[in-house]
Amino acid sequence: MALGSPQHEHPFGHLIDTLQSEQYAERRYFNPQKLSDVRYEKLPFCMRVLLESTIRKCDGFYIKTEDVSSILDWQKLQNQAEVAFSPARVLLQDFTGIPAMVDLAAMRDALAKQGVDPNLVNPRCPTDLIVDHSLQIDYSKCAIQSPPSPVDESHGATVRSPAGRPSPRGSSSGSHCAGQRPGHRGGCSKASCSDPPSGKSTAVQIENTPLLCPFHLQPVSEPETMIRNQEMELIRNKERLQFFKWCSKAFKNINVVPPDINTVHQLNLEYLCQVVQEGEGFIYPDSVVGTDSHTTMINGLGILGWGVGGIESEAVMLGQPVSLTLPQVVGCKLVGTISPLATSIDIVLGITKHLRQAGIGGKFVEFFGPGVQQLSAPDRTTIANMCPEYNATVSFFPVDDITLQHFKHTICSEEKLVVLEDYLKAIKLFRSYSDQSEEPQYSEVIEMNLSSIVPHVSGPKRPQDRVAVTCMKEDFINCLNEKVGFKGFHISKEKQATRVPFLHEGAEYNLAHGSVVIAAVISCTNNCNPSVMLAAGLLAKKAIEAGLVVKPYIRTSLVPGSGTVTHYLNTSGVLPYLGKLGFEVVGYGCATCVGNTAPLPESVVDAIKQGDLVACGVLSGNRHLEGRLCDCVRANYLASPPLVVAYAIAGTVSINLETEPLGVNSEGKDVYLRDIWPSKEEVNHTEENIVIASMFKELRSRMEKGSTFWNSLESAESPLFPWDPKSTYIRCPSFFSKLSKEACTPQSIEGAYPLLFLGDKVTTDHISPAGSIARVSAAAKYLQSKRLTPREFNSYGARRGNDAVMTRGTFASIKLQNRLMGKAGPKTLHIPSGQTLDVFEAAERYQKDGVPLIILAGKEYGSGSSRDWAAKGPYLLGVRAVIAESFEKIHRNHLVGMGIAPLQFLPGENADSLELCGKERFTINIPQELIPRQQLIVQTSTGKSFSVTALFESDMDVAFFRHGGILKYVARSLLP
Repeated sequence: MALGSPQHEHPFGHLIDTLQSEQYAERRYFNPQKLSDVRYEKLPFCMRVLLESTIRKCDGFYIKTEDVSSILDWQKLQNQAEVAFSPARVLLQDFTGIPAMVDLAAMRDALAKQGVDPNLVNPRCPTDLIVDHSLQIDYSKCAIQSPPSPVDESHGATVRSPAGRPSPRGSSSGSHCAGQRPGHRGGCSKASCSDPPSGKSTAVQIENTPLLCPFHLQPVSEPETMIRNQEMELIRNKERLQFFKWCSKAFKNINVVPPDINTVHQLNLEYLCQVVQEGEGFIYPDSVVGTDSHTTMINGLGILGWGVGGIESEAVMLGQPVSLTLPQVVGCKLVGTISPLATSIDIVLGITKHLRQAGIGGKFVEFFGPGVQQLSAPDRTTIANMCPEYNATVSFFPVDDITLQHFKHTICSEEKLVVLEDYLKAIKLFRSYSDQSEEPQYSEVIEMNLSSIVPHVSGPKRPQDRVAVTCMKEDFINCLNEKVGFKGFHISKEKQATRVPFLHEGAEYNLAHGSVVIAAVISCTNNCNPSVMLAAGLLAKKAIEAGLVVKPYIRTSLVPGSGTVTHYLNTSGVLPYLGKLGFEVVGYGCATCVGNTAPLPESVVDAIKQGDLVACGVLSGNRHLEGRLCDCVRANYLASPPLVVAYAIAGTVSINLETEPLGVNSEGKDVYLRDIWPSKEEVNHTEENIVIASMFKELRSRMEKGSTFWNSLESAESPLFPWDPKSTYIRCPSFFSKLSKEACTPQSIEGAYPLLFLGDKVTTDHISPAGSIARVSAAAKYLQSKRLTPREFNSYGARRGNDAVMTRGTFASIKLQNRLMGKAGPKTLHIPSGQTLDVFEAAERYQKDGVPLIILAGKEYGSGSSRDWAAKGPYLLGVRAVIAESFEKIHRNHLVGMGIAPLQFLPGENADSLELCGKERFTINIPQELIPRQQLIVQTSTGKSFSVTALFESDMDVAFFRHGGILKYVARSLLP
């Protein structure tokens, strides 16, 4: 039903109202206030957004009038009623976006074979695809090039260097790696000094037009490292980029943002978010679902949004609403005054711990109270970002005066700002903390005193394990003593003092337990707040002025979330000081967090292995699971950007930063953290004078213009994608093979073997392929069979458009604890033969024998962020069901979306209590008339019988399962 239809055709046409003012043209909108229902003003603000969407999108089929009634009756029906929600837009990043687009391309093929016009397959919901996850750090610590001459008429033109690499005019075209320059403290990895991959042309034109300082209109220099990393990114990912370019032309209603522009999170905050959208003749609140768990950042700006899997996002793109059980909404009341030493990271992690302890998994959180007014808009987005870490679906900050002030400097014209404020006030979506009558009713209220927050880091293995900086040394020693587990490393007392000497660039150094070998300053997601990045830069400036240095073997890097960060670090004058400490810009995109860091120097790796040392990585990102940064770096800590710099200077995490010096200056004087820590006043003054509207405008212009490489990239013009059978990046998946017009009735699973027998807290990082491709993995064998060398493997993320690679990478984590095996690793037992095989090889053998598979697991199966292939991979391996004690909610939805049955042990039961050894055969009786949350009987080959609950939460879930997943359900809906 079109929104522009006459009012009597819409079930809620009588709610249509007009916004009028002399300052702007009339706007029409659906006004929930005209319901004259007292329950509306008692709803939490996030539920009011949900209600408006349900009213506006009500069509009597997908979204019914009963959904509106259920939301109004939220207080009584929370956690009970199921409603449908149609977001305003969909957000994809390339790691999870490419399989979504490959699936749509494959759907076009399947429907074309059935005689259906492939052009009918298009996103029906506006979709943005951001290419930001393909950056890898091949080069680091290279010399910063000289800035282009501001008087050069070509202004940013490029010239070719002898190596085929463009250099800005005014810089040395024959410059060498930093590690080859006499007197330079840095050094390049082996990859950085080698030629590009064999058979690949290096003639890739990188646009190197310098950003202009908005104050002086002088070019801002960019490090050599960034230019070279961008060049490698484009060479390495040309096939994927050509596919994305085809998508931008073949599909309607999709916007593709090319690489080297911005990260998905920053772009969503700085450019895509609208707060109030306009379309089909109406204005309405912005809302979004995205294929990344950190989509939740946007809630800090009063925009309702959360992460979904690639499968669910595809359904939304094709017009299907999100099925949502009315959530409980927890009101988080913030009181007290923030300590001047606490950064936004400290606030984030403090609130994260508080909410995790409150047990709010699967709930919405809405912030209120006097403490909220102390938080800037960037502070709020930083807090909202950490939703996945305390298992909330949403952390919502309603729009208020502080939000409006932020939009004056970022996305809004003056007219739109007036429209935004008038509209939100008209439908009671604008928050005033001075009016106590506006207090909504919440499911429960928890209170947090902000004055209790002190600086913390998180680690060494999980983000929820917070350590006060003052207790860091003591805690690390305790970790060495503890048994191997979530925190412990079990290093014997006599080995804790081990020190291993080694040579690096001709000088001798020593490594010990706690030595820092990776230090990454990253400004995306939980560090998007300018204040913490500026604090890091000011600390670096004071450190250099105090005569402190960072040891050259430490792998340091600076990955800004966007060009905005480079702008304000440059114009504030702190970027050169970060560079002198080794923190040079290596590019824009997700790198260290997803395992795309350059190899450590061989001498460092050898020293770590020789002493069996617990070496450390410190980063200001959002993920640091053991082994994710580097296999030999066992302890990894999340810290604020200034603390990353501080620990890099100290060279160890085994230090009390209050009482022990960071280092000694050239005069032999001890320098303490307190001597160089910037005050809150310094940071605020710098932020106010640097982060201004002109920077955002300049970068938005850069985003819209794109790059020379992208604009000149060739791609097919046909409505069907021309699949290349030789491609190892893009491959037509088999999800639509043998697509019939009608769905089959559910079939029982008979005689299934467990592919894996897993324990508690198996994350999607364990399941879904991520990071680099190990040379001895099943995926590596496949790529080698295609005549690729290890240097050409790229990462799993880059190859998510190839189901053959991704299926082989499923359960390929080196940290996978399979109870069928004696040690961690990507292996399993092929039960009939008793052989130990790669997980893929075992699954392939089972499939050849026609044997169905299941997975046995413990609590919280599927927690984590990388969710798409965590369901697609098991499906292609032949897994029909997962039996676990509990599931992460979105991953459960994903399993259903792929036609895999999520089955839950009854309360008080698990594999151990039922005395299952994992080598039995299992028969699961599934009735033809399956209903939500039905109990099913499971029988084993040993004679045992037990019940499980089928976690189909709605009739729509059952429908998806019957059809074999969402994709087939949508495809069949387009068949005549």
